[in-house]
Amino acid sequence: MNEELINKFLAKTSVYSPEDRKKIEDAAWYANEKHIDQRRKSGEPYIIHPVAVAETLIQLNMDADTVCAGLLHDVVEDTGTTAQEIEDRFGANVRDLVEGVTKIANIKSLSKSAAEAETIRKMFIAMSKNMPIIIIKLSDKLHNMRTLQFMNPVRAKEIAQDCLDIYAPLADRLGIAWMKAELEDLSLKTLKPETYEYIQNYLLSKQEENTQYLEQVRKKISFACINAGIKGIKITTRLKHIYSIYMKMKKRRKEIDEIFDILGVRILCNSVSECYTLVGIIHQLWPPMEGRFKDYIAMPKANNYQSLHTTIMAMNGTILEVQIRTYEMDQIAEYGVASHWVYKAQSGSDSDQSWVNMDSRQLSRIATKLKNWNTEIEQSESFMQDLKSELLKDTIYVFTPKGQAIELPLGSTALDFAYNIHTEIGNHTVAAKANGSIIPLAQPLENTQVIEIITQKNAHPKVNWLKYAHTTSARRKIRNWLNKYDENLVIEKNIIANRKDIEEAIKEEPPAEPAPLKDSDIIRSVSDRSRSTVTVGRNKNVMISIAQCCNPVPGDPIVGYISRGRGVIIHKTDCPNLVHMAEIDQRKIPVEWEAGTETITKRFLVTSRRTQNLFSEIEGAIRNSHGHLISGSLVDDEIGNLQGTFTMECDREDDFKKIIKAIKSIPNVINITPAPMA
Repeated sequence: MNEELINKFLAKTSVYSPEDRKKIEDAAWYANEKHIDQRRKSGEPYIIHPVAVAETLIQLNMDADTVCAGLLHDVVEDTGTTAQEIEDRFGANVRDLVEGVTKIANIKSLSKSAAEAETIRKMFIAMSKNMPIIIIKLSDKLHNMRTLQFMNPVRAKEIAQDCLDIYAPLADRLGIAWMKAELEDLSLKTLKPETYEYIQNYLLSKQEENTQYLEQVRKKISFACINAGIKGIKITTRLKHIYSIYMKMKKRRKEIDEIFDILGVRILCNSVSECYTLVGIIHQLWPPMEGRFKDYIAMPKANNYQSLHTTIMAMNGTILEVQIRTYEMDQIAEYGVASHWVYKAQSGSDSDQSWVNMDSRQLSRIATKLKNWNTEIEQSESFMQDLKSELLKDTIYVFTPKGQAIELPLGSTALDFAYNIHTEIGNHTVAAKANGSIIPLAQPLENTQVIEIITQKNAHPKVNWLKYAHTTSARRKIRNWLNKYDENLVIEKNIIANRKDIEEAIKEEPPAEPAPLKDSDIIRSVSDRSRSTVTVGRNKNVMISIAQCCNPVPGDPIVGYISRGRGVIIHKTDCPNLVHMAEIDQRKIPVEWEAGTETITKRFLVTSRRTQNLFSEIEGAIRNSHGHLISGSLVDDEIGNLQGTFTMECDREDDFKKIIKAIKSIPNVINITPAPMA
């Protein structure tokens, strides 16, 4: 059974050595045997999935062990086969890869947000130890996205949103450009099918016209290169992928026929010097657009992407993006870290072939960065939010006065820069300059700025620095200094309180605290603890916890209550339970939220017709407008509609307006109004 499928797959393994081909063939038939009675949701034999994963791994030029692990990645989890059996038959390396993928997938009995966070944590742990594990996982995700139409529509949208939030950015971070583009397109196809179809139909209607135009451009460039004596170049033309066009429409608030930079040309050459020569040739043919030239060769992206980009006004006034890079740069641009597992014939050998690991500074940098990221994430209480904001988002490069390039997450400030250089420089910062001008410590840095940190020996961190610093590492170092040296403060669980207030409150031992209200008395549907940080104030090791009766979230007015044996408990100032607590006037202390960044927190009321996925739609609308849903609850009103209270945060007032507009556009939403925070 399934002989035709497997034989067709095995025909694609011809580039491997005979020994490796035999190993892959053995793994394919072994996987077929183990999955023989299993079916996909489509009704097709299950073996179709691991074979598709393995085909992607071959496309990525992965070695034989990785291809075998792709074929076997579900065997341990789904068939009862043991890891030891895998090792006995295919070796320890294949076992380690299969176990690595299985550990990422095998996360049970957790809430959705906790499962998502734990999955990502495990992926980064796996990546720092064994890079092919994550490439197998991405290949697995790609085939699942290609067959998402067979899933329950609600679940399909959740998977697509996760893919857009995590897996597509991860593919981009690892430099696998074609996979990132396909994952984005497949996600959009599920999340916004009408929009996807609209853009696709438009591109199809213009296909012949665009093809003819791009061929004219290609011929003109080719002729100019021949005249300049540049040989061995390759010119390809393309359309931007659908999700990229959608984001241009959304960002610029324009219809598709108003988006003019949809067409692209890519030129591959043999050397870096030829890249710069070709830019000159292109600019002689057509005028460049001001401010649209980017040199990613001199300043590579965080994923090691290198290329020259220029946007020109080509024939008939058409705007065209031209990418110019070497063949080697193109290999890295398309396959990222996977390009370092390149199949090469061993020189001087007529028959035997082997896998050779490319000796590359880029690979070493990526591996080191992943290990550093993993350390940061493990030490972060809010690692899910940190990962999305620091690891999967864009980065910037800024320079020290001596010309050293420093990579930081987008949104980083001078404090992040200072602590990145050295902890003691950060701790003694008094001011900062960007390109020679003094800037506020809270101001986000811009790409390519030269940053100078001004220090003084007697300077030290301030509490408000916790609001200025953007990165987990900088905030952790600031928090550690304040807890160690500032006798007036305790900072724990993102809450800040004054020690003197605690000391005053614990002079007399209080009676036991009355039992809090039951969780079942409160309707709570979603709450993100990763965003809840509070600051307390000579007792060390003060324990801080969030009251379950009123469940305060960032933005709520709060007060601390000193309990016996339970440390400081954070309540809302209007919590009805406070009046029943013993010696409340003596035991309460002022506390405040510690904000990682200066954000706006707001609450709003939503009325909606009954629908199964209102939460996911609202969360998606908030996320797509650069906001974050902190908490929410839903109840039925007297006429059968849903009424909900949602608390969210964003960076700017304009973002909040966009969020309101986006929520209003949700089909089942009837009304949305602001609600007081208290």
